[in-house]
Amino acid sequence: MTTIKAEGAWLTDQTRGLFDAILSLESVDDAAAFFRDLCTLGELHDMAQRWAVVRMLEDGLHYAEISQRTGASTATITRIASWLHHGQGGYRAALDRRKTVSPGRGKRAASRPYPTRPEH
Repeated sequence: MTTIKAEGAWLTDQTRGLFDAILSLESVDDAAAFFRDLCTLGELHDMAQRWAVVRMLEDGLHYAEISQRTGASTATITRIASWLHHGQGGYRAALDRRKTVSPGRGKRAASRPYPTRPEH
């Protein structure tokens, strides 16, 4: 079990309740419906972009390549890299978990390894 580093008062009963709700979801479809109800499209885009950046950093892509593929600024990529390497450990846990998740854990949507910006 990971111990959360105490930084301010962000970890409240409300945030814990949110995390419990997320952990109770049984499939990607359930998660998609929950997050669509919970978040604006902009918030979903931002979170998905951050997760794509994390995966690309893990794969060793250069910041300029990540920026080109995702549209994230190099400042945002730098901040995400800092959290990946010096944050709470959540990105690392999720990356490691992706490698070990059993195929039966929910329905996985077929997708590209990373979301990319639409061609114009």
